[in-house]
Amino acid sequence: MDTPDYFQFFGLERKLALDTADLEDRFHKLSRQLHPDRYARATPAERERALEASAVLNDAYRTLRDPVARAEYVLKQQGTTPSKAAPPQELLDEVFELNMALEELRGGDDSVRPQLEAARDRFLALRREADAALENLFRAHDESGPDSVFADLRALLDRRKYIDNLIQQVESELSR
Repeated sequence: MDTPDYFQFFGLERKLALDTADLEDRFHKLSRQLHPDRYARATPAERERALEASAVLNDAYRTLRDPVARAEYVLKQQGTTPSKAAPPQELLDEVFELNMALEELRGGDDSVRPQLEAARDRFLALRREADAALENLFRAHDESGPDSVFADLRALLDRRKYIDNLIQQVESELSR
């Protein structure tokens, strides 16, 4: 079974700004229709198709319900891949200080915890800002077409990914 277009699979228009409640309703309806248990008495080929369809359903739902994964999916369908997440220029000093503080914490210096917590909070705020900007770009994408915001969307997704990695690093070290 070829993997179908996730939007077509759910009978949705290809948009970045989705009604997630509608997506969830469609997921539950399709789950009931495609669940492999409904094909317990079917032929082996029909059971295999049901298993494949159920796997596609779950992958599609996981991708489309997450706005970032959805945007990455759409960009990938349009022929682009994520770039290497380079540090945003305006964050270079903060990233340098963060890396120094992380090394100090790894070396046993707990006095840097407040600094790391403040950095985490700052990066969480930056991620929220990026998410809000993504929502605006999603609407622009849906209204004007992908070419109108393609470069901005790719750059913002890369920025968000970099910030998310910073948050994960800090949280990982703070939880030790």
